[in-house]
Amino acid sequence: MEEEWIAGKHSVTEALRSGRTINKIWIADNAQKHLTLPITAEAKKAGIIVLQVDKRKLDQMVPGIQHQGVVAQAAPFAYVEVEELLAAARSKGEEPFLILLDEIEDPHNLGSILRTADCTGAHGVIVPKRRSAAVTVTVSKTSAGAVEYVPVARVNNLGQTIDRLKEEGVWVVGTDVTATDPVFGNGVFTGPVAIVIGNENKGMGRLIREKCDVLVKLPMAGQINSLNASVAAGVVMYEVLRGRQARG
Repeated sequence: MEEEWIAGKHSVTEALRSGRTINKIWIADNAQKHLTLPITAEAKKAGIIVLQVDKRKLDQMVPGIQHQGVVAQAAPFAYVEVEELLAAARSKGEEPFLILLDEIEDPHNLGSILRTADCTGAHGVIVPKRRSAAVTVTVSKTSAGAVEYVPVARVNNLGQTIDRLKEEGVWVVGTDVTATDPVFGNGVFTGPVAIVIGNENKGMGRLIREKCDVLVKLPMAGQINSLNASVAAGVVMYEVLRGRQARG
């Protein structure tokens, strides 16, 4: 079985708390003790081996990642099925709140979106298997551990998945700079909803755009006419949360 790396204090801590299978943890000799002692204690309770090593070894294990002196080796990330996301919403007595990512390629954007999805109570994120960032050590680190709590489904065909969600009564809302409807106060987020966020450069593909029930845009008051994908996603997710809290 392949294994994955988890790096960073928050990411490793949340992986431990969530019960994810972790095989081993490495902690740098010069890591700040007040940051690593809780991790060491949690790992020992779970019977996980913890090794003290030179920081340079961690640099080699996860090159380019700000690991904060903590790296773990874990079982592969477990993707779920779309039906499981819908079932999770039903089990909580809540209307589905999903995020669909149309070829988001930057793992930092995916990580940030997962973090906000957790904060806003989304039931899951759906990504296509092709031309899309997968859950990696970079995604885990950027999500600050939220990847351990937000289910992610990988699908072969995002268009067919949208059709399936519509059959389940989910309203599909796309974000597009050319849309005429504003994201705020238009009532499209009042029921079961799936938010579609397009590619960082191209936006949503034509077919995906056509399958959306409605397109919305964020108001722009400056000289630049678009936001970073993860920032735009965050604004829309919080509008969904605001509306749901207002309705009680």
